[in-house]
Amino acid sequence: MEIYLAQPRGFCAGVIRAIEIVERALERYGAPVYVRHEIVHNKHVVETLKAKGAIFVEELSEVPDGAMTVFSAHGVARTVEEEAEARGLPVLDATCPLVTKVHNQGRRYVAKGRTVILIGHAGHPEVDGTLGQVPGPIHIVQSIADVAALTIPMDQPVAYITQTTLSVDDTRDIISALHARFSDIQGPDTRDICYATQNRQSAVRDLSRLVDVILVVGAANSSNSNRLREIGTEVGVASYLIADGSQLDPEWLRGARTVGITAGASAPEVLVDDVIETLRRIGPVSVSVLPGLEETIEFRLPAELTAV
Repeated sequence: MEIYLAQPRGFCAGVIRAIEIVERALERYGAPVYVRHEIVHNKHVVETLKAKGAIFVEELSEVPDGAMTVFSAHGVARTVEEEAEARGLPVLDATCPLVTKVHNQGRRYVAKGRTVILIGHAGHPEVDGTLGQVPGPIHIVQSIADVAALTIPMDQPVAYITQTTLSVDDTRDIISALHARFSDIQGPDTRDICYATQNRQSAVRDLSRLVDVILVVGAANSSNSNRLREIGTEVGVASYLIADGSQLDPEWLRGARTVGITAGASAPEVLVDDVIETLRRIGPVSVSVLPGLEETIEFRLPAELTAV
């Protein structure tokens, strides 16, 4: 069996930064360090950090007074920041800088008197955080039908921002529908949309031209991982989302000669290796990495950790 690995795949710069913040905080301040929400959506990552002394909570009320606290890569609402300030909690913010950029874009649009429309999935932690960071009412849309259902007057000044785990391809039709609906509309440059999401989606499309089956390594609650599986299915290749090799069903490979593997932005390479080893136990394999983009972006750590 031939295995092709998508390039790029797996961790993006925002995820690497978030995990490193927790690890360095544990080194500098000692365990436990409290992390509000999963630092990134991957059980393996969370369990590894738990073993080092991180404690994951969903609400700040679960954090003891004075305990070092980390906000996850998805970002948090302003009310969460204010609660931490009021309690005097020492905080390290692991929000992805690209998510922070979306927050800032939203605030600028509101300051200009525009009604903000957020393209994203209601209930996703990043969307909840953005809703809580941008003052004024925000309208969420996640489909063209949602655009049609908006009750905003067509001549009202509006602007849109996007959830970072959506790609240019994901948002193109919705943005077109918004432009068709509103006469005075502004939005960020498409280059501002998350580079990692776009790169991984382009890579899985390249992968789909070569393989009979696609395996996406990622967590079930990872938005970008689910989207990679959906893309494989949309282009007609049987595609499956698996957390690791233990979830691989050999029946999926019946009659397949080529298997493509990619990984969501929050899935570590060790889990890709685990899937490959599982395939080796089924039969002989050869492994090739497809040519693709080499990502070189790095995000700075908070200043208080750089001296560790």
